Amino acid sequence: MGYNFYRQDVGGKNMTVQTITVLRKSLDSPDRVKDFSNGKAEIVNLEDVTIGRLSLRPGWKWSLDVKPLAKTESCQELHILYVITGRLMVRMDDGTEIALHPGDSAAIPPGHDAWVLGDEPVVAVDFGGMKEYSKQAEPAIPDPETGILYETD
Repeated sequence: MGYNFYRQDVGGKNMTVQTITVLRKSLDSPDRVKDFSNGKAEIVNLEDVTIGRLSLRPGWKWSLDVKPLAKTESCQELHILYVITGRLMVRMDDGTEIALHPGDSAAIPPGHDAWVLGDEPVVAVDFGGMKEYSKQAEPAIPDPETGILYETD
């Protein structure tokens, strides 16, 4: 069942109608799993929205574990995070630092490094920066039972 969503342009002259539907997927049965050094991302795609659960082991650091894959000096994704467990330190390119703890929500703009603080793994849900992780990359190995695509780097 679809619902009509009405959107008016900035000038207020043109009205567009978009039909949207309710979508549901579980991060426990993700569309894709991206394994990387010291962590993984479990990803679901809800049409234009990509959500991911990050599981980062102690010792994970973006500049060590992801930078070689991203080929950028710092992370260039906007992350909208909710931290479930563990502590995550974020350092912006300008040197600003912030520590994230369980229960924290954060908007982290492009231009940052991040790492796990302490010896507890970080689990966080990202509502903003997972689009790149969701892109098809070779080789993606489908699980024969679930059909989930697994990638390793």
